[in-house]
Amino acid sequence: MSEQVHNRLAVIRAERKVSRQQLAEAVGVHYQTIGYIERGQYNPSLDLALKIAKFFGLPVEALFSLEPFRPLTDEIYGRNRP
Repeated sequence: MSEQVHNRLAVIRAERKVSRQQLAEAVGVHYQTIGYIERGQYNPSLDLALKIAKFFGLPVEALFSLEPFRPLTDEIYGRNRP
């Protein structure tokens, strides 16, 4: 069984005002695939994760992680730092 890949895809999409359809067309998948990834129901292939990161101009680790992401407010405002 594969490990769940956590992501911030929905947050980044909303911030950049990119629809699931727009992202899907840009990376060559069905728009429902983007929804499955965002909900954690599907782990993207390495190829797809890299395409998504390239689309947003971000490092792949800014979008995907094997560990749950800390809330953005904690990262921005310094709460609960380890």
